[in-house]
Amino acid sequence: EKEPPRSITTWDDLVSKFINEIFPPSRTTNLRNEISNFQQKFDESFHEAWERYKDLLRACPRHNFTELHQLDTFYNALNPADQDSLNADAGGNLLEKSPQDALMIIENKSKVHNSQSKLIASLVNACDNYSSSELAKLAHEVNQQTSAVTTAMMAMLKQFQSNPPPAQVKDVEEICVTCGGAHPYYQCLAAGGNTFPEYQDNIQGYVSSHRKLQSG
Repeated sequence: EKEPPRSITTWDDLVSKFINEIFPPSRTTNLRNEISNFQQKFDESFHEAWERYKDLLRACPRHNFTELHQLDTFYNALNPADQDSLNADAGGNLLEKSPQDALMIIENKSKVHNSQSKLIASLVNACDNYSSSELAKLAHEVNQQTSAVTTAMMAMLKQFQSNPPPAQVKDVEEICVTCGGAHPYYQCLAAGGNTFPEYQDNIQGYVSSHRKLQSG
């Protein structure tokens, strides 16, 4: 909307007109409500919450909140653990400090927390990379060993197939020349355990010759 002639007479008038153009009252009211109702999110770190809160303040330059009010709003929006940490850094209740001192404590804590978060993230990434590298190396070594064992077993199998072990020779059973039974002639029951003396030498010689022929 065009301003009437000579409606802007000072620098302050110009600034006011510009701000009203960029930040109409309705927008300012909404941003002020966001600042007043600010809350740290469940999964939000201290550093992230502080940066988000400052972004809201910068987005609404005409919020008209005092420094003490800003600090009080932010402190009460934090979870109990972060509140206790701020109080420990302040050596007591943070809000009992001057706004300048309280702001310095908050800024320092935010910087330290951000540095620690980056360090932890860096270490986690390094561990992940190291673990992946070690696992890949281990898998490669296992594959090499498995391949070597398989090669050795195949070589042994081929050698076994080309040079099979000799078949076992079955012991020759002693056959009785008197009755054909599987016992020595001198234990034959058919002869009463006694062979005629005059045939003993001949029978024994026959048995010996028979064994030589079978084994030869």
